[in-house]
Amino acid sequence: MSFSDTRLRVFHAVAKHLSFTRAAEELYLTQPAVTFQIRQLEEHFNTRLFDRHHNRISLTEAGETVFDYAERILELYRETEKAVNEMTGETRGIIKLGASTTIGEYLLPPILSGYHENFPRVQIRLSVDNTSLVVRKLEDATIDMGMVEGPVSNKNIAVAPCFEDELVVIFAPGHPFESMEEIPLAKLKEYPFVSREEGSGTRMVISEHLGKGGLSYDQLDMILELGTTESVKAAVEGGVGFSIISSVALRKELQLNSLRIGRIKGIRFKRLLNFVFQKQKFRSKAVEEFLNFAKQRCALLHPDI
Repeated sequence: MSFSDTRLRVFHAVAKHLSFTRAAEELYLTQPAVTFQIRQLEEHFNTRLFDRHHNRISLTEAGETVFDYAERILELYRETEKAVNEMTGETRGIIKLGASTTIGEYLLPPILSGYHENFPRVQIRLSVDNTSLVVRKLEDATIDMGMVEGPVSNKNIAVAPCFEDELVVIFAPGHPFESMEEIPLAKLKEYPFVSREEGSGTRMVISEHLGKGGLSYDQLDMILELGTTESVKAAVEGGVGFSIISSVALRKELQLNSLRIGRIKGIRFKRLLNFVFQKQKFRSKAVEEFLNFAKQRCALLHPDI
C-alpha cells in the first residue's frame, strides 16, 4: 500500500466512494479491516467522520475537512516516492490499470509480460471491465490509467491513441454469409445476431457505424446479449447466430477454421484503441514508464487479417 499512513488511505477510499465495500475492493482489504481503520481514525480525532443512515453513508463536516487534507497529503506522498525513485534510478511501485474487455483479454497480456521483464519491481493490478466502467473508475481515481476501445468524451480525461483496430463479421462455417464476397447491409437484419452488452465499447462502435449506413442497432435480430468476447465467439461457433467483433480476438479461431469472417459492403468498422488518464492527476514514474512502454509496443502492432 506504499509507505503512507494506512488509516489515511482507507479513509480517503471510503470518503471518495462513500462505500466501505468499494473501498475494500480498491485496497484489497476485507470490509471488517476497513471498518476497523475508520473507527481508529474517528477515535484519534474524537469525532465522527461519517454519518451512517440505513445502508448509506455521508461525510460529516469534520469528515469533509479530513478528506481535503487527505487528498493533499496523499498527493505529497506520491510526489515524494517519485522524486526519490528518480534519484535512485529505480522504477518501483504499484500501477492500478483498467482495461476494456477486448484489450484486457487479447492486447494487454504480451505488453504486461514485456513490461514486467523490464521493470520487475513494479506490481500491476489489472481490472477488466467494459469501457463505461473503466472510464468511471478513472473518474473516481480507483485506477491510475486505462485502455479502452470506445469513444471517451469526458473533458477531464486525456486520450492517447494506441492501435487502429478493425471489427469484422463472424459466423460459423456453413452460414449463408459464407457465400457472399461482401455482405449487403440489409442482410444483417435477416439472421440472428449475438450482441455485446450495453456499455461495451465494441457495441458503441458497431451502433455508430451501422447508423451511418442507415441501419439502426435496434433493427438487428438480437437473440443473445453477452458480457465478453469469448462468450460471443462460443455462441457463434455453436451456430446461434452471427456477430461483429475485434479482429485481434480471432487468431486462434482462424487457425482452427472454427469461425469464418466477412465484411459489410461499403462499411469498414475501424476504431482506435486508446490510453486514457486524468489530465491533472499526478502520475508516478512507474505509470509514466508503463505508458511509454505500451505506446512503443502498440506502434509495432499490425492487424492479423
